[in-house]
Amino acid sequence: MVRPAKSSSAEIARGKALIPRIDRVDEVRVERRFWPKVQRSLARIPFADHLLSVWYAARDPQTPAGAKGMMLAALAYFVMPVDAIPDVMVGIGFTDDAAVITAVVATLSAHIRSRHREAARQALARLARSED
Repeated sequence: MVRPAKSSSAEIARGKALIPRIDRVDEVRVERRFWPKVQRSLARIPFADHLLSVWYAARDPQTPAGAKGMMLAALAYFVMPVDAIPDVMVGIGFTDDAAVITAVVATLSAHIRSRHREAARQALARLARSED
């Protein structure tokens, strides 16, 4: 006969798992590093429109928490100084970042609304004007 495990105070309470903590760490990291990296790298990021759409969707309070967590993880990967292919490698440095962002957009496209895409277009236009 299989007995149910006894619960203890050391168990992680439902809803208090590690994921919300990781999401918060990713959110703080992305908040601090996202725009400076976009501004430094804009000319080398062919997927900037998707990247910014994900940014705006992740910041939208109407985006479900699970989708937001995946988006923040992808954005955190983008802002990390060390990743699978270093961003300083000319020509291929952002290919891993592009793959991650493309996968998130493909997976979570239902949560990336037209208002997020429009905000991304406007942000790109502002960034392009500021570079001139």
